[in-house]
Amino acid sequence: MSSAQNSNESYCTFTLSGDVTSGGLPSESEIRKDLEDTDPQVKRHALKAAIMAMLSGEAMPSILMQVMKFCINSQDKPLKKLTMLYWEVVPKYVEPTSDEILAAASGGNTVKRKLLPEMILVCNALMSDLNHPNEYVRGSMLRFLCKVKDEEILSPLIPSIKTCLQHSHQYVRKNAALTIFHAHKMFGDNLIPDAPELIQSFLLSEKDVSARRNAFLMLFNQDEDMAIGFLASNMDDVGKYGDGFALLVLDLTRRVCRRDPNQKSRFVRVLLEMLSSNSPAVSYEAAWTLVSLSNAPTAVRAAAVTYTTLLNSQNDNNVKMIVLERLEELKKNHSKILQELLMDMLRALSSPNPDICRKVLDIAMDIVSARNVTEVVSTLKREVSKTAEEDSTSEAKGSYYRGMLIRAIHGCAVRFPQVAESVVHVLMDFLSTDGGMQVIIFVRAIIEQYPPLRESILTKLLSALSEISNSSVMCVCLWILGEYCESAGVITEAFDDINSELGEACFILKSDEKKAKEKAASEAMSAPKVVTKNVILSDGTYATQTMYSEVKKVEDNTPNLRKLLISGDVFLGSVVSSTLTKLCLRASDIPTDITPVKSKEMTMQALLVMCAIVKMATVTVTAQRSSLADCSERVTLCCRVLLDPKVTELIKPIMLGKGKTAFGTFLKSLKDKEMKDSKKEKSNVPLVQADDLIHFRQLRSTAVSGGDLDLDDGSDLARATGYVDGGALLSSELSHVYQLSGFADPVYAEAFVTVRDYDISLEILLINRTPNTLSNLNVELSTMGDMKIVERPQSQSLGPLDQMTIRASIKVSSTETGHIFGTIVYEDASTQEKFYINLNDIHMDIMDYIRPASCTDEVFRSMWAEFEWENKVAISTSITDLSEFLKHVIKSTNMNCLTPFDGVEKGSFLAANLYAKSVFGEDALVNVSVEKKEDSEGELAGYIRIRSKTQGIALSLGDRITTVQRGTPGQ
Repeated sequence: MSSAQNSNESYCTFTLSGDVTSGGLPSESEIRKDLEDTDPQVKRHALKAAIMAMLSGEAMPSILMQVMKFCINSQDKPLKKLTMLYWEVVPKYVEPTSDEILAAASGGNTVKRKLLPEMILVCNALMSDLNHPNEYVRGSMLRFLCKVKDEEILSPLIPSIKTCLQHSHQYVRKNAALTIFHAHKMFGDNLIPDAPELIQSFLLSEKDVSARRNAFLMLFNQDEDMAIGFLASNMDDVGKYGDGFALLVLDLTRRVCRRDPNQKSRFVRVLLEMLSSNSPAVSYEAAWTLVSLSNAPTAVRAAAVTYTTLLNSQNDNNVKMIVLERLEELKKNHSKILQELLMDMLRALSSPNPDICRKVLDIAMDIVSARNVTEVVSTLKREVSKTAEEDSTSEAKGSYYRGMLIRAIHGCAVRFPQVAESVVHVLMDFLSTDGGMQVIIFVRAIIEQYPPLRESILTKLLSALSEISNSSVMCVCLWILGEYCESAGVITEAFDDINSELGEACFILKSDEKKAKEKAASEAMSAPKVVTKNVILSDGTYATQTMYSEVKKVEDNTPNLRKLLISGDVFLGSVVSSTLTKLCLRASDIPTDITPVKSKEMTMQALLVMCAIVKMATVTVTAQRSSLADCSERVTLCCRVLLDPKVTELIKPIMLGKGKTAFGTFLKSLKDKEMKDSKKEKSNVPLVQADDLIHFRQLRSTAVSGGDLDLDDGSDLARATGYVDGGALLSSELSHVYQLSGFADPVYAEAFVTVRDYDISLEILLINRTPNTLSNLNVELSTMGDMKIVERPQSQSLGPLDQMTIRASIKVSSTETGHIFGTIVYEDASTQEKFYINLNDIHMDIMDYIRPASCTDEVFRSMWAEFEWENKVAISTSITDLSEFLKHVIKSTNMNCLTPFDGVEKGSFLAANLYAKSVFGEDALVNVSVEKKEDSEGELAGYIRIRSKTQGIALSLGDRITTVQRGTPGQ
């Protein structure tokens, strides 16, 4: 492998700080003068400037002798390190003349490279460091030689490198093994023909862990048969050789077994031993290797046990997530084996991270079976009970974790009816908590699907009615009571309990009651009073005594249902009216158990309550004022049903039967959808098409068969690089190329922008369109928004009509439309004039950070009420079809539609909720409300409302919707 041919191709394996370039690089004469200084700090600064200048394309031939005179024998360690970096980038060969290049181009002899005479002195300096009595000087020199790619320089140093293998210090020996590996890899048997045998004998006598690992690395790459022989003879001692050695053995196992599957039996023993290694990295890699090489139940079970052990023993959340990903892959083909370890996996629910808990529950719900569902539900009930206690680890996960547990229990109860009765009563204790909505929805589904449990559930629900303080939970609870109370005892008890919660049929506060309530609230909010007085102590001295008198808190014994109605909850009032009406109608159907007198009393009480609700809705000024007309119409209908026999005959079958039937149909549709989705997931898509080529391993070329390829390596590489759809990827890349300057500018610039979650990578192509050399060329970038430049492009020199690519990295901290702008500054080498080119702005699209996501309707509504930033966009589009417009918005915003629609239903109005999350964890909520105008043109009108917790995502998403909604779906 040849070294760099000219200064423009110089390489350096370290990144130097840019402190020396803050005021511009010094000239060559200044660097030479500073290198002669006696102060090591001045020398370091000068040598660093020389290295950076040479990396930028400057030749600086006179610096070489100065470094050899004044830096080579220095005892300053930082200066010694910089000197090694200088040896990497300095030109080591004589530049060919133009005549030699023309002769070679015309078909003559190739140009032979000639080593500079000064390099002989450099080799002597390297030799003296290799034989230095200090082991750290020797070791650092050996590390430097691993980067040298010139055979003429390494050749005279080989005897000294071999001698270092026998050094007494392990630091020297391990670096000597790496140096021999590098030399043999670069130049084969030309420099060290006996390298494998030398390293094998070194391995047999070496006791240091790191040195043994480096030596085995050399055999692993350069002489595989010798490495396998050493491993076979030392199989029992692999566990004592350290983690690095074990990981190399696993790499060797994968390489050999992929090339020759018949060799698997030779490595099974060592793989099983590594599963119980004390190192998490070794045990994880061993489990992964074992599963990739064998599908035998014994091997998969051993790997799964190792994964679950790592899951419960490691504290790093990233490690837990990686292990869970592996368990999820095993679940696809070996779910029965994972069912045996399900309880061990559920122990990971003790993690304080909710994402890990969600992943564990997702895997557990897929592999739960009738055998272990009882144990799983018991564990989940125990976890739900923990969330009710004031325990720091449970409270850290909050209601989100409780909601996940409730949904998991719900899923178990739906699939396995035998556990439904044991969980529903436990969960109903949480109706008054912040997870009450999930609980009541679960109870609503259970009471419909399991009729034998209805009576016990209704009794428990009535006892918990007084504890419910959430309006939405109360509405669902009242709906359940109205639909499923069928026996006389339950009807009477439900009616009495609801009326006791309602209290007096007047839901408007009187003036004196209102003043007393406001006074009590102001006193409760006021600070405690401070009273200071002088007192006489027992010894006769005076002292000052300060007392705090707290205001007595007035307990409010008003029932929660009455509080909600008094506060102006109009919708809850209509639900109460509907529930009381249903109970009265059911009571009239069983005159044998409920007397007509009792039925009439219930009807009169219901009418009084409904009149009070309408009066409250008319007088009270609340946020639900817009629902007044609907509430009045609903309550009026309920009153007519109770008073007019003709209306009763028409409406009674609808009120008592249609609601329950519609809910049953809804649950059935949900179940059918889940079954349909599960069938889609289980359907095996053929990985190979019928007309694909068949690859025979035996017919591969020698070069390919000697590598590390497998039959599926092509698809693996496609998945790893993301290049599955080449055409789509190419068009996506071209859409992220931005022209920064014009074609007529002296320097043409364009940037390829790559967004990787939190990072933006810029690859800027610079083309010099002038016949002059441009020196000190800088691309100065700046940003607007929550973006920060973490890696700025370095100063470069660009030859005539030459081009180069420079890179810059930008860190993004939030989802917000940002701008990147800048200027190209350079000097013309011939005239020494400085020029500036202003660059076009790069506008970062918010769609690069938005990812579709899903959540329940309850979570969506709670976030909608919580988020304070809202952006309201008026709909103005040329699209005339409601479904097409919704699909266009979904596609353009990269969001997920939470409202099910099939596009077949026709109507003049459409409302849908869209949801997405950014890569930074920010939630984006969108509500689309659109109607079709009843005119000849049939245009769409309405609003799209966006809500988020931060201002940036609301404004950026609003701008995006405003831009794309005017287009057609095809655009």
